[in-house]
Amino acid sequence: MMWTPPATRSLFLLLLLGQAPPCRLQSSGTKKLRLVGPASRPEEGRLEVFHQGQWGTVCDDDFALQEATVACRQLGFESALTWAHSAKYGQGEGPIWLDNVRCLGTEDTLDQCGSNGWGVSDCRHSEDVGVVCHPQRHRGYHSEKVSNALGPQGRRLEEVRLKPILASAKRHSPVTEGAVEVRYEGHWRQVCDQGWTMNNSRVVCGMLGFPSQVPVNNHYYRKVWSLKMKDPKSRLNSLTKKNSFWIHRVDCLGTEPHLAKCQVQVAPGRGKLRPACPGGMHAVVSCVPGPHFHPQKPKPRRKESRAEELKVRLRSGAQVGEGRVEVLMNRQWGTVCDHRWNLISASVVCRQLGFGSAREALFGAQLGQGLGPIHLSEVRCRGYERTLSDCLALEGSQNGCQHANDAAVRCNIPDMGFQKQVRLAGGRNPEEGVVEVQVEVNGVPRWGTVCSDHWGLTEAMVTCRQLGLGYANFAIKDTWYWQGTPEAKEVVMSGVRCSGTELALQQCQRHGPVHCSHGPGRFSAGVACMNTAPDLVMNAQLVQETAYLEDRPLSMLYCAHEENCLSKSADLMDWPYGHRRLLRFSSQIYNLGRADFRPKAGRHSWIWHQCHRHYHSIEVFTHYDLLTLNGSKVAEGHKASFCLEDTNCPTGVQRRYACANFGEQGVSVGCWDTYRHDIDCQWVDITDVSPGDYIFQVVVNPTNDVAESDFSNNMLRCRCKYDGQRVWLHNCHTGDSYRPNAELSLEQEQRLRNNLI
Repeated sequence: MMWTPPATRSLFLLLLLGQAPPCRLQSSGTKKLRLVGPASRPEEGRLEVFHQGQWGTVCDDDFALQEATVACRQLGFESALTWAHSAKYGQGEGPIWLDNVRCLGTEDTLDQCGSNGWGVSDCRHSEDVGVVCHPQRHRGYHSEKVSNALGPQGRRLEEVRLKPILASAKRHSPVTEGAVEVRYEGHWRQVCDQGWTMNNSRVVCGMLGFPSQVPVNNHYYRKVWSLKMKDPKSRLNSLTKKNSFWIHRVDCLGTEPHLAKCQVQVAPGRGKLRPACPGGMHAVVSCVPGPHFHPQKPKPRRKESRAEELKVRLRSGAQVGEGRVEVLMNRQWGTVCDHRWNLISASVVCRQLGFGSAREALFGAQLGQGLGPIHLSEVRCRGYERTLSDCLALEGSQNGCQHANDAAVRCNIPDMGFQKQVRLAGGRNPEEGVVEVQVEVNGVPRWGTVCSDHWGLTEAMVTCRQLGLGYANFAIKDTWYWQGTPEAKEVVMSGVRCSGTELALQQCQRHGPVHCSHGPGRFSAGVACMNTAPDLVMNAQLVQETAYLEDRPLSMLYCAHEENCLSKSADLMDWPYGHRRLLRFSSQIYNLGRADFRPKAGRHSWIWHQCHRHYHSIEVFTHYDLLTLNGSKVAEGHKASFCLEDTNCPTGVQRRYACANFGEQGVSVGCWDTYRHDIDCQWVDITDVSPGDYIFQVVVNPTNDVAESDFSNNMLRCRCKYDGQRVWLHNCHTGDSYRPNAELSLEQEQRLRNNLI
């Protein structure tokens, strides 16, 4: 390695003293570090560094706390607690890459520190250094990515694609079969098929968003290739003679998340005089799309495979194929801790769900925190497992994981071309504007607008997903202040109704012949998208523990009656004589998302309620209902409007919203809004309900007026038994925390609460 000497005078003084200046490690990019060792926690272990395609160790000579601090920060931890000498975490193998490392403590990475140089060492592996980091991750450490991955030789393999050869393959969307082409240093090259394996195909298919691969008919493709080679005018014939056309050899294990992680030989070993692919042809790959992207209707699957599929899911992601990882254990959904979480384990999840390999493994609850158990920690997959349950892992409770450590993933998905079929026009920034879509009119592609009749947040969410712009913040029906594209003024889509799971607006239900009551112009649909969103979840256990009955005199219910918090029969009573029977409970609503939950209405439109002496910022925020077992509503106690504030926040988070004195309203990220059982309207009026078994249901943000990253957890349900004098709530859970058939019976429930009037 080359020295980076200081000024000549300083060098002369150092030489007089018999010392050599420290060597600064010249590196093409930040070197990877890892901590390994027997039974070690993720924040401690033997320090190893990746250099020239090989992992090696670091000698403990001169190593101290400032060097450990730099290493821990590079590994994503906040700081170092200590270091360990003399191979405390076991002796490593391979080269000892670094010796006499000397850092100031302010460096970003270990390769910015001084040392003897790469591989220059007089140590043995009995001197391998270990590091103990503070377990808290720093905020900038969010994920392990494969983007801009470097191969072992430091050469950049940027993208991969399939060039379809057969006519049938060209008609498919997405393209699943064709010749492999790799983008290398800005140019597309084909890969020689000599030595090509199914492991290589698996990596290519994973990068393209496909979970698996199948063999191709090489004999047929060889015939097609030979025909083209016999044609002297063929462009392919002349290109194949150039080494710049070929990637010479690829050798993958099949577990790599990116082709750049494989052993890649770009050109023949003895220079460019030899052809790169003598007598060979391009490698051809055939991939199998997952159920989300299958061009035909998938065949009905057995019940067993459906049950297996449901054992892992992704939540709170803006795009298809991304989200917080949740697994089903003991009939309850829970999260995965990010300790040891990496791209290989994340890829197992992605393939299990019908996507490709993982392009990003995310740490630190970057896609929101879960609520409930943490089922798994320190997941260690080899890469070929069919499901996450086949991987080695610890129970989540064994090493003190919190939901702040929930793991997430972004999977590779096939390019369906949907992003090119929608655009936003006229907005102040690229994330907002009039929605313009491309549809076929009489067989001709045409751009136009979308009628805003029935346009809502669900349709806006699909639009933002299709554009790759995250979540929808607003669904806009009146876009007179945004000028769309002049040639796309005509309404080409109307009556759009989306379920929310679609990949594109073109997949949603819509009118056959276009019919828009407003016509074109100012009432075209528009959206505003955002990168992050809130996520509200009810505390199910608190509802179950605080429920009771109260017979409340009418004389104490004037205020509640004014706010429509009683059943209709209350209108017919002889006020103030008599009483109403109320099922009361406390509710605690957490914001587990990544953005504050704010009311849609501005302060100017908030309504002052004299009775309760505060402003209401949301007209309909929650529905409280009592249903029969077959779903018919028998009583309701909805909160007609709501005052939002931070009742409590976790340690270190400042309360920002308070209803008092016309204060700002909302729920901060990580905080919760509590409504005690003893305040007005915190009940369901069951005066007219007969004794029996019922379902108690609470729905937060019921009309989806305010954007959230996950609407599936907005409903809470409990089994309810009412005998005319007492009430029991049991098995309270959010709508997505159990399988539908996993509700426990009354006799199985262990923590029944006997609530007397």
